[in-house]
Formats: sequence, C-alpha cells, structure tokens
Amino acid sequence: MPKMKTKRAAVKRFSLTKSGEVKRSKAFKSHILTKKSRKRKRNLRKATLVHKTQLKTVVKMISV
Repeated sequence: MPKMKTKRAAVKRFSLTKSGEVKRSKAFKSHILTKKSRKRKRNLRKATLVHKTQLKTVVKMISV
C-alpha cells in the first residue's frame, strides 16, 4: 500500500496552533473591495479558527 500523502493545497491554507486548533485566513479579501467598508476590510485581515464541524476534516488533510 502506498504512503498517505498530505494535501498540499490544504497545508498552504491552514496551520495548526499549539493547542491543536486550526488557524485559517478569511475569504472575500481579494477583489471588489470598493464597496466593502474600511472596518470590514480591516477585520478580514485577521486570522480566525476553523469551526468545530470542519476541524476533523481539515486536520486529516494537513497532518498525514
């Protein structure tokens, strides 16, 4: 049986924290920024955590 491979696309998008949570960046920050408020764009810069319903799937993708 061949080795299990890490999903490289997922590794580029997610990172594990020391406590085992998964950090991600927010979407909707790449274009069409003129109609978004300054406050909204500022908050989109910040990283956030993956929701608990998706955590198991993401961890499996990034750590094989």
